[in-house]
Amino acid sequence: MTDDLKKLRDAIDKIDNELLDLISKRATLASNIGSLKTDGVIYRPEREAQVLRRLVEQNQGPLSNESIESIYKSIMSNCRALEKQITVAFLGPLGTFSEEASMKQFGESIVSMQTSSIDEVFHLVESHKAHYGVVPVENSTEGAINRTLDLLLTSNTMICAEIILPVHHNLISNEKDVSSIKKIYSHTQSLSQCHQWLLNHTPGIELQSVSSNAEAVKIASKEKGAAAVASVRAAALFNVPLLAENIEDDPKNSTRFLVISNHEVKPSGLDKTSIIVAAKNQPGAIASMIEPFAKNKVSMTKLESRPSKTGLWEYVFFIDVEGHMTDSKVADSLKEIESKASFLKVLGSYPQSNLT
Repeated sequence: MTDDLKKLRDAIDKIDNELLDLISKRATLASNIGSLKTDGVIYRPEREAQVLRRLVEQNQGPLSNESIESIYKSIMSNCRALEKQITVAFLGPLGTFSEEASMKQFGESIVSMQTSSIDEVFHLVESHKAHYGVVPVENSTEGAINRTLDLLLTSNTMICAEIILPVHHNLISNEKDVSSIKKIYSHTQSLSQCHQWLLNHTPGIELQSVSSNAEAVKIASKEKGAAAVASVRAAALFNVPLLAENIEDDPKNSTRFLVISNHEVKPSGLDKTSIIVAAKNQPGAIASMIEPFAKNKVSMTKLESRPSKTGLWEYVFFIDVEGHMTDSKVADSLKEIESKASFLKVLGSYPQSNLT
C-alpha cells in the first residue's frame, strides 16, 4: 500500500468514527424527543420533509440530492424505530413498485404488511392494524388509479404524504435471447407503459396480464420460454437475469403514491391539499365551485372527475391545490367552496414531494 493511499484511508476511518459518534448522538436526541410526544404519533412527515429540504439546499456535492435524501431517510428510519417500529401496508407481494415506494418513504426499519388489494390497504389502516398505507393514485403515462380514487371518497383515512417514484421496467427472463421467448407476463399497467417497446422488439409474442409484476417474475423464473416486465428489485428477489433494461416508452415515467393514515399533518412550509367536491346540478356550477381558488390566488394542480356512484351521470371532482388547509388563502377558498358545493371532503394536507 502506498503512503498516499494509506493517508486517504486513515482520513476516511477518522471521519467514519466522527460520523458514528454524531449519528449516535442524533439517535439519542430523537429518542428523547419521542419520550416527550403525547399523541402517540411517531412518523412526522412534515418535520422529515423540512429536514430533507434543508439538507438538499445545503448539499454541494459530489453526492446527488437523491443520494443525500436516501442516506438521511435511512438514518431517520432507524432513529424512528428507537421510539417505535411502525407498520406500513402496501400492495404486495415483495418486489412491487408499491413496496419500493414504501421503502423510499419510510426506509427499511418498518414492519411491512403485504396485501392482495388496494382495498385491503385502506381496511388495515382504518382498523388501526397498520399505522400507514401506501397506495398508487396516478401514473404519468396511464393516468389515475380509479380504485384508489373511489376508496378515498368513502374512506375515513387521511392523506399524510405523497411519493413520486420514477418507474423503470425491464424485460426479465432465464432465456438467453428474445427469440426464445414465447410469452411475456406483467401487470396490465406495466404492459401499457411498455407498449411501443414490446411492439418493436417482441412482435407476435403473447402478452399475459397477472396480478403484479412480482408475480410475473415468479412465473418467469419457473416457466420455460417465459419472460416478465418488472423492476430490478423483483428480478433480484427471484434471481432472474435482466434481458433488456429500461424498456418503458416514456423515460420520465413515474407513479405518484399516497400515504394514508388516521391523523392529520401540520404545515411543513411547502404543502399540498387534496379535496373531493360535488357540484350542484345547475348551469355554471363547476366553474363557480373552483372560482374561489383563482380569487384567492391558490394554485390548482389537479382536477380529476369520477362517477359518484350515487346516481345516474353524477360526478365528483378530485382536486389538488398548493398550500396547507390551515393557510388563510386555502382555508378561505374551502369555506367558500363548501357553501357552493353539494358535497366537500378534505382528504388531507401534506408535504409536497421533493420530486414534484
